[in-house]
Amino acid sequence: MENVIKIEQVEKMDAHLEEFSELLKQVVDSGASMGFLRPLDLSVSKSFWENVLAPNVILFAAKINHRIVGTAQLHLCAKENGKHRAEVAKVMTHPSYQKKGIGRALMQVVEQRAKQEGRSLLILDTREGDPSNHLYTSLGFIRAGRIPGYVKSEKGELEATILYYKEL
Repeated sequence: MENVIKIEQVEKMDAHLEEFSELLKQVVDSGASMGFLRPLDLSVSKSFWENVLAPNVILFAAKINHRIVGTAQLHLCAKENGKHRAEVAKVMTHPSYQKKGIGRALMQVVEQRAKQEGRSLLILDTREGDPSNHLYTSLGFIRAGRIPGYVKSEKGELEATILYYKEL
């Protein structure tokens, strides 16, 4: 069995909706902060993915053995004064496939695509203390600041998010 990571752009959700929905559920239910609280209902996950693809959103899927094991989104700023920047969003890896370089591979593809789109600045945020903070700094992202009380945990506690940027 081959374990090569393949990153593909997803342009239509229909054929992948179930896989993406299950991935998000698994990631959220394992404790990741993705804008949802655990336990995540599969119907809520499906509703999210049904509305992801938009003109300025580029969705990437990481696959191993034809199975979707991770995703990342590149949101191209469409504002007249912001066409040089993009936001990285929903970088996630299935809990069973973490620590295998999938997040790094996704981020490298996202960065390459941002450059192809003429973007010179990437921004993102992630919950303080999450393992993703290390990934982003190891890829050259610079911590720009901390916003306290930004996200609510399933216990009702308010937690901070960390803002990052990278000049390309």
